[in-house]
Amino acid sequence: MTDHYFTDSPAATDKQRRPHVVELAGREVTVETAGGIFSPAGLDRATAILLDEVPEPPSAGDLLDIGCGWGPIALTLAMRSPEATVWAIDVTERALDLTRRNAASLGLANVRTARPDEVPADLAFAAIWSNPPIRIGKPAVHELLGTWLPRLAKGADAHLVIGKNLGADGYADWIATELGLPTERVTTSKGFRILRTSQPSVG
Repeated sequence: MTDHYFTDSPAATDKQRRPHVVELAGREVTVETAGGIFSPAGLDRATAILLDEVPEPPSAGDLLDIGCGWGPIALTLAMRSPEATVWAIDVTERALDLTRRNAASLGLANVRTARPDEVPADLAFAAIWSNPPIRIGKPAVHELLGTWLPRLAKGADAHLVIGKNLGADGYADWIATELGLPTERVTTSKGFRILRTSQPSVG
């Protein structure tokens, strides 16, 4: 198990934060990362594949990034959909602070960082994008996905990136069977699956 998935940590100090130049939403931007969160060295391969493969997000509504880390998914959503509200959730203050700082430095006022229990319970999401923390273990991932995927708005989609060797196909079957949400494999790239889960528009 990897501590940063479970252990809260304080916001990084000036000495702990490190700048990185990455490409998000077709722009070269400078972001800050720090140790103690996922992918402190910059944009990880799985997230990069997700961002390359997903369709354009809805232009408005509430959009969700589950497990934001330093914010690459949330920042991309915010840049692509400036009229939408992007919820970036994580369990650690360090991740939330980094995402908050990166959004501010890029002028993205539509990003809201929050712990999971701080998200209003009545929100339905127009899109969910996530590189979920699969290494926390299957029961915890089931709980995570079971909490958020049913909160898709009617007709909305979630896009997840999961390693093929980390059980992507099994998770797709579980979502469809246990959550009752149609789920399909959209593509496979460099050992990662992109899964699309849909909330039916009727029913």
